[in-house]
Amino acid sequence: MIVKSELWGNIPLLHVHKEETNTNAPIVIFLHGFESAKEHNLHYAYQLVHQGCRVILPDAHLHGARDENLDKVEMSLRFWETILTSIEEVGKLKELLIEKGYLSDQKIALAGTSMGAIISLGCLTVYPWIDAAALMMGTPAYVELAKAQIAQFEQKGFEIPLTNEERENMYTTLATFDATEHMDKLADKPLFFWHGKKDLVVPFEPTALFVEALKKEYGEKNITFIPNKTAGHAVNRSGLLAATKWLADHLA
Repeated sequence: MIVKSELWGNIPLLHVHKEETNTNAPIVIFLHGFESAKEHNLHYAYQLVHQGCRVILPDAHLHGARDENLDKVEMSLRFWETILTSIEEVGKLKELLIEKGYLSDQKIALAGTSMGAIISLGCLTVYPWIDAAALMMGTPAYVELAKAQIAQFEQKGFEIPLTNEERENMYTTLATFDATEHMDKLADKPLFFWHGKKDLVVPFEPTALFVEALKKEYGEKNITFIPNKTAGHAVNRSGLLAATKWLADHLA
């Protein structure tokens, strides 16, 4: 297995593949979580590469090699800046994959944990070229999450540097990528969800309600949902193996 540290445009990433991987290998863009970095998800890449995939692991804006030495509060206040920048950069990565000769007519998927899954769900609302997605500990409800985050900050005594008008403009922008408001964009798309019922960081219930709504509207054929009764905000080994096998099977 080859792990290359590369810079595509202004995006630092790890490019992982078998030495003999041909240019027709299916591709997974794997997006990491909040305050994480590309190299912390190499265990996903290992499983995927050994099942025939090429894996791209980018560092998100303000993360990893793009760290700006911000503290957790500053990072949290710029959470949605990171999300929206990452959605844009996924589109850039797809174009660069084509330019570099790695993507032609084979399948391409997104996957991610926590913030990475949240980004992936936003991408699904704007990029019809995504063939499948594995979403672990993410939430599709952008506006609901943003409002909850602001409420938490204010309860802790932090002053949010936004006027009421700026807040409403932010919610309007986030609604553009809110999968709960654009479920039709996810219709007939193979989707894998994994979420721990005891998750205190990204609550389980919004994900479960969204999955049920998708199933009711579009049927269960393309949706796999694995709720874990005992897990908190961490994907266990069985979840990792289930997600990577599901991706490899749906990209084959």
